[in-house]
Amino acid sequence: MAVTFRTAFVDDNKVNRNTFVQKINSLPSLELIFMAENGHQCLEELKGLPQAKMPQVMFMDLEMPEMDGIETILMAKSLYPFIHFIVLTVFDDDEKIFEAIRAGASGYLLKHEPASVLEDAVINVMDIGGAPMSPAVARKALQLLSRSTDGQAVPAAGRQIPVNITEREQQILQHMVNGWDSKRIASELGLSVLTVRKHIANIYEKLHVNSKAQIISLAHKNKWV
Repeated sequence: MAVTFRTAFVDDNKVNRNTFVQKINSLPSLELIFMAENGHQCLEELKGLPQAKMPQVMFMDLEMPEMDGIETILMAKSLYPFIHFIVLTVFDDDEKIFEAIRAGASGYLLKHEPASVLEDAVINVMDIGGAPMSPAVARKALQLLSRSTDGQAVPAAGRQIPVNITEREQQILQHMVNGWDSKRIASELGLSVLTVRKHIANIYEKLHVNSKAQIISLAHKNKWV
């Protein structure tokens, strides 16, 4: 029986999404689980999926409003480490390539690649744990590696806490990571327990998580606290 791999695509451009659908529909080995217009929508889609319907490989644009591809990969990789992310973008500059790899991307392709290349990329990461790259990107990656081994600085990937998390929510997040419950946090910050619980609910919603364990995992892996 032929193996079918589950995929997803995140891109804010409707034309790009339609083109991607056409490519995937021509490939019986790939199933499209969902598409999203930005990182927030992507994380919401993932949060509501059962394990058996989770995409195995997600193609990710970089430049998107609300939450870009780098930040989305950082957060999603922390929450769903079994998903492989392949950047699919028009950008092949050094900083974007390095940030994507640091964020957890398994591959980096340019958007003009035909359907057969997308299929090969999915099979590559799923079957042999490969790192598919468009030729132009591979050359850039080698140049980056060469510069780093020569002792030159390579741009670092940002791991800032999402900008929609307020200062008060950051304080509460810090205490949650330290293992404090709502009552202790409320006492420390001079707030009511109800107010603290409301802040925690907002944190859950903004980070697209379902549990305290997921919040702690995100905070530690992305070095927020």
